Amino acid sequence: MAKTLFDKVWERHIVVPETDDHPATFFIDLHLIHEVTSPQAFTELANRGLKVRRPDLTLATIDHSTPTLINEDGTRPYVTAQAETQVNTLLENTKKHGIETHGWESDNRGIVHVMGPEIGATQPGMTIVCGDSHTATHGAFGSIAFGIGTTQVGHVLANQCLLMRKPKTMAINVNGQLQAGVTPKDVILAIIAKIGVGGGTGYALEFRGNVFEEMSMAGRMTVCNMAIEAGSRIGMVAPDQTTFDYMQGRRKAPRAAGGEFARACEEWASLASDEGAAFDKEVHLDAAKITPMVTYGTHPGMGISITDIIPAAADKAEQAALDYMQLESGAKIAGQRVDKVFIGSCTNSRLEDLRAAAKILEGRKVQVTTIIVPGSGVTKAAAEKEGLDKVFESAGAQWRDAGCSMCLGMNGDIGAPGDLVVSTSNRNFMGRQGPGVRTVLASPETAAASAVNGTITDPRSMGVAA
Repeated sequence: MAKTLFDKVWERHIVVPETDDHPATFFIDLHLIHEVTSPQAFTELANRGLKVRRPDLTLATIDHSTPTLINEDGTRPYVTAQAETQVNTLLENTKKHGIETHGWESDNRGIVHVMGPEIGATQPGMTIVCGDSHTATHGAFGSIAFGIGTTQVGHVLANQCLLMRKPKTMAINVNGQLQAGVTPKDVILAIIAKIGVGGGTGYALEFRGNVFEEMSMAGRMTVCNMAIEAGSRIGMVAPDQTTFDYMQGRRKAPRAAGGEFARACEEWASLASDEGAAFDKEVHLDAAKITPMVTYGTHPGMGISITDIIPAAADKAEQAALDYMQLESGAKIAGQRVDKVFIGSCTNSRLEDLRAAAKILEGRKVQVTTIIVPGSGVTKAAAEKEGLDKVFESAGAQWRDAGCSMCLGMNGDIGAPGDLVVSTSNRNFMGRQGPGVRTVLASPETAAASAVNGTITDPRSMGVAA
């Protein structure tokens, strides 16, 4: 029987099959943890006298509450004492339980969904969880990866398994030739605009078609990262030669010696959905019709082409969103005044994203406060080796240390009430980037172009978008 990518990975990880009365017991290959959702879980372990079952399958970093600036005396300006306590508590807990941790001393430290792939911890065919909803990012490698709550973090720490009902499957097919200047971020925003923020609820998404086959791994991670914004916990792309090339030589990847890596690639290649495999639902998009996208409301499904006018509200909720955003139906989205720009987050903080922003900013000056935050120490070092930091600083942008930063503002990087922020992050909910802050989601190219003009700007007008 022909099987989907999801089915193949799912079946390999069932400890106890699902029944009508009970979810399946599902084994987890990699548990990623950070400082926000782990403290309560470790406390529960301590209260029950339990140890971490598989510290060797657990990987930790600090990212959400970490400052992205360093004081002149070398100290770190935590936004609150609670934020500092969160970080220190994680470091204490992971040391106690013998968990590999990328803290302040690690060159790899950074956003968990950037760091994991960079060191080769994320691999095709794995099951991966983290107390963070954007864990779907790792599905770009052909893994089943999803976010879990604090209670479930405790469960995985204690027994390396979860109880889970099998979701249905949905194929998101995007074929054709993308227009010049259209990026992976635009593709996923177009998908969410089409199916809605609840369109993927109850489904595991597989992104299929030549558009995804031709994407880099960074692009695939951007797409899978936002599967959750379409209502799905899981987004996947079948592993292929692009995946194998990315994996080769990474610290935790299989070694080339003795043919280990070649055998792994052969196994990974077998994970692709079989020809004729049936999905519970299929969606099709014409790549040629996708343009640079931006959001105009207060959830990622309220997205339009940057060349469009703001649509009329369909209901009271949409009108409330427009009122919050201080935008009017019928007005052009391009040209709206911008107060701040943020380039970073687990969606768009990789080297490829920084290069794209630098291409726009080189030789130009930003008109508004622009914060650029790399996803990890490795990404930051690579960007600086290429001189991207000098491009950003010459343009008047702020080049920061790695971390989640202004994506959700837990570390103090926020906008002022009423600010309109063009952001490369993944959520534009009310107050996401600070109380009263208005967020417009966009690609790194669009964000950089908007920083230069001080208004929402089509990056194609800059004449340098790829």
